[in-house]
Amino acid sequence: MAHTAPRRPAFVPRRTGRRHPLVATLMALPLAALLLLVFDGWETVATQASSVGVMLGR
Repeated sequence: MAHTAPRRPAFVPRRTGRRHPLVATLMALPLAALLLLVFDGWETVATQASSVGVMLGR
């Protein structure tokens, strides 16, 4: 019989809780850069940054 990797549960529960603010910021930066390129304006980037701040509870 072939040696195979040990089985693990099909569903591994994910961590619950809040995401670290730095992780959230790193996730939002590419979208902010894309908005800057598409709409040619700092206002859009500022709006996106403000929305992220609201989501973080600041």
